Order: sequence, then C-alpha cells, then structure tokens
Amino acid sequence: MTVRTRFAPSPTGFIHLGNIRSALYPWAFARASQGTFILRIEDTDLERSTQAAVDVIIEGMKWLGLDHDEGPFYQMQRMDRYKAVLADMQAQGLVYPCYMSVEELDALRERQMANKEKPRYDGTWRPEPGKVLPPVPEGIKPVLRFKNPQGGSVVWEDKVKGRVEFSNDELDDLVIARPDGTPTYNFCVVVDDIDMAITHVIRGDDHVNNTPRQINIFRALGKEPPVYAHLPTVLNEQGEKMSKRNGAKPVTQYRDEGYLPDAMVNYLARLGWSHGDDEIFSREQFLQWFNLDHLGSSAGRFDEAKLRWVNAQHLKAMDNTELATLAAEQLTRRGIASDDRLSALCGLYKDRCDTTVALADWLAPHYADVAPKAEDLAQHVTEAVRPAIAALAERLVNVNWDKASIAAALKETLAQFSLKMPQLAMPVRVLVMGTPQTPSLDAVLELHDREKILERLRKA
Repeated sequence: MTVRTRFAPSPTGFIHLGNIRSALYPWAFARASQGTFILRIEDTDLERSTQAAVDVIIEGMKWLGLDHDEGPFYQMQRMDRYKAVLADMQAQGLVYPCYMSVEELDALRERQMANKEKPRYDGTWRPEPGKVLPPVPEGIKPVLRFKNPQGGSVVWEDKVKGRVEFSNDELDDLVIARPDGTPTYNFCVVVDDIDMAITHVIRGDDHVNNTPRQINIFRALGKEPPVYAHLPTVLNEQGEKMSKRNGAKPVTQYRDEGYLPDAMVNYLARLGWSHGDDEIFSREQFLQWFNLDHLGSSAGRFDEAKLRWVNAQHLKAMDNTELATLAAEQLTRRGIASDDRLSALCGLYKDRCDTTVALADWLAPHYADVAPKAEDLAQHVTEAVRPAIAALAERLVNVNWDKASIAAALKETLAQFSLKMPQLAMPVRVLVMGTPQTPSLDAVLELHDREKILERLRKA
C-alpha cells in the first residue's frame, strides 16, 4: 500500500503552531514511508475563509519545508463533484429531505434538555417502511440528512487513542446538504478522502466526534475508511488550548523573530512524538525515525524558553555560510548592508545567540554606528584608562590586521600602563561594540574595520 496523507486546514485565520503540527506529522509520515503528501484547503466557510489566510498557510509550510506533492485542492472548486455524489446517494435512498425548520429544531432541543436527554434530531422526516411522514410544508427548502445506521457501533483502532467506539444510537442523522444544496463539512471530507485515496488521516483530536459520522458515510459509499490518528491538543504556556484567542502567534512570526525552520520542526516534533530521550535532531534523523507508533497520547505544552534553547542548539551547529544568508536578511531589515566578513562573524558570535535576531544584534556594530550606554561609558571609560586607550589606538594604526598582531598590541599597551586585561578590554569593547561583554577582543577587532575602530577609540 502506498501511503497517502493530507493536511486539510480551513483558511479562516492565520496558522499557528498548534495547526502546523497537524501538517508536520502527516508530512513526516508520507516522507518516512516514501508516500504522498496532499494539501487540501477546506474553504466552504465562505463568510470566514480568505485568500490571505490561504497565502499564510502556504507561506508557513514553505518556510518550514513541509512541501506537498499534490494540491493545493480547494473544496469550493469541487462542488460539482460533491453534488454528483449527493445525487447518487439520493437515488440509492442513503439520504432524505428534512423539512424541519430551525425553530422546530430549537424547540426540540429545549424539550430534550429539559428532560435531561442528549439534544439530537429525532428522525421526524426519516422514511421508514410503514411510516407516514408529515405533509410537506409549502415554501420551505429541505436540508438533506444522511440515514445513519441504527443499532450497533462504530469502532476503529486509533493510532494514538487505541480502540474507540461510538454507539450508532448516539449519532443522529447528519445534515449533509444545506437548503441551498451546498454540502456540509463531514460529507465533503469523506468524498475528498475517497477521491484522493487517503490511507492515513492524522489530525487533531477535536475531530474525534466527527470520525464515527465520517466512517458511516465511507461505508455507505462502499469504501473502507482510512487509518486514523487523532493527535492530542497543543496547549499554550498557561495550559489552555493554543488558539488565536489565547495569544498564539502566526507561524511566519517565528521566522521573523529569528527561528530556524529545522529547529521549529525539531521542537514541534517533540510536542507529541518522541524517539527515546533524543531532544535535538536533524530533519533527516526525524524522517528516518518517525512512525505513528510513538505518537504521544497526552497534550503537549508549548514552552517558548525550550523552543529558544532548541533553536540555539541548531544555530550553533549550522554551517557559517548558510547562517550568514539568514543573518544578512536580518541586517537588511535594519537597513544594514553586509560584506564578505559575515560568515566569519557568524562563526564568532553564534554560540552566544538563540535566534538570528540576537545574532544580528551582535553583527550590527561591525557595520553600523554604535551608541554605548551612558552608564557603561561612565563605569569603564574613565580618566585613568583614557591614556591607555589612546596608546592602543596609535599602535593599531600600523599593525598587520590579524588576530596575533592585534593581541600583541593589546599586551604591549597593558605592559606600558601596568594594567590587567579587563581594565583595558572592557572600555575598548564598550567603545567599539557598545557593550562590555564580547568574545575574545582580538578576535572581535580582527573582524572589524580598522578605521572604524580607530575612530571609536579616539572618541574616548
């Protein structure tokens, strides 16, 4: 069997980390199984669906490297197909028109709740042998309801939850077409999954209650349902379901904040799946290890501090030339042009950074003006040390511009003024980099422009 998975988001807002994890696992399973990953846009909610939301979904997936093999398919472009299947089902007696008005349904639900019964459609318009249906009311367009099986149960072996069972008597006859003839979500999903030959449905567990209804529609259409894996919810840091209302950020915002796509994939993978105690792994390792048997059954909790740590590990391990490309993008956003020193600079500073934004903070003083804090100047650039700073500046005018020669100039200046390294290095760092804490000073100065250094030291 060729594995075929899908990600089927609704474009009703931006896509956040909880959503994108439901794309990551089916993508990973398809890749790990040499299968096919399909992108399907479920855009039947015309009031809330927007092209801008579609664009953000595709942009976020592209950034994370979750490439799809087929699609995107749009449900609104498949309406003729859905209506043809509906017509076939009507001809086979699998669906029936229901003329119960919204007001009648509301009154029915109120009576059921008053009697402490589960609110559900009572089958008034369901045709049965020997049953006399009410007279068809004038001027009312009916909905179409699916004749759900009566008696027995719907059972499936979920790859996350294990055996799941729903009694058919708990499932009322689902509306699968509205009065204007447009089909509803649960019906469209089944037709899509059949037409696209989906073998595995990996999605959030908020869909569990839809699954028995969908399984019954599959079987009514003569098809066996796919394998299901219902993923536990992703919670935010407060322990609430991650959502736009609860402060979740668009996936693309993490890109802008300097996170690496491979680090995001690593972190998201661990929010509901594990490979022993491995915390940090490459995309290639993830795909080599991934299967559905190690999906977790408890909710994953987002932790931005942990994400930053994971990102820092990936940033440290990243090739300096590749990292320089991302750093250049961050500098460009600040209006700063870089040069061929950038790769070496990334190598010098990346161990101190957890995002490419933090890296760009370190790189900026090598290309743009610095404005040291007044308190740092007052603490470190004192009258006592100014003669030593001036002497160092004069020595740096003519030395070879390499780490060893700069280190020698520093040592000569320390000896001349009987200073210890921090007494000279910290004021020089403040003047040149705007901060008293940097990597080894000779390494920092070597990758700086000589004239800029002299200019900044002479301002002391």
